[in-house]
Amino acid sequence: MLDTEFPPEIAKRRWAMALCAEAVRTELESALDGLGDIGKIEDLRPVETGLVMVRGRIGGDGAPFNLGEATVTRAAVRVDERLTGFSYQLGRDGRKAHLSATLDALIQAPERRDAVTAALAPIEARIATEREVRARRIAATRVNFFTMVRGED
Repeated sequence: MLDTEFPPEIAKRRWAMALCAEAVRTELESALDGLGDIGKIEDLRPVETGLVMVRGRIGGDGAPFNLGEATVTRAAVRVDERLTGFSYQLGRDGRKAHLSATLDALIQAPERRDAVTAALAPIEARIATEREVRARRIAATRVNFFTMVRGED
């Protein structure tokens, strides 16, 4: 689902990166394979894995606190010497981060945006199906409590 609060190009890029974050590596490889020749991919910096501090807030809007650390892998690439893409992925999968950064670069090119959107559509469909199944499973276990008022008062 696209975010309408941003210009269309940025909303499409945010949509693509959200899908890349939830995708598995094989889905991203299939998406890139479906795009055909994408040109020369140059690493702006080597893929790196490190730790970031995850912060939380008490009650969602209260005082911030350090929740713990998470492993993150980042990649930065340039495609066709003009498109720059970045990716930060939870975990240690450097190949997934590299693929996500490549897709980020490609979706910025107006002439490739529709093709990248079509290549990512199966990932979006899988995620939507999984969310729907999860929602049905949760709804099946939902309990509604009713209070009965006694007529004595």
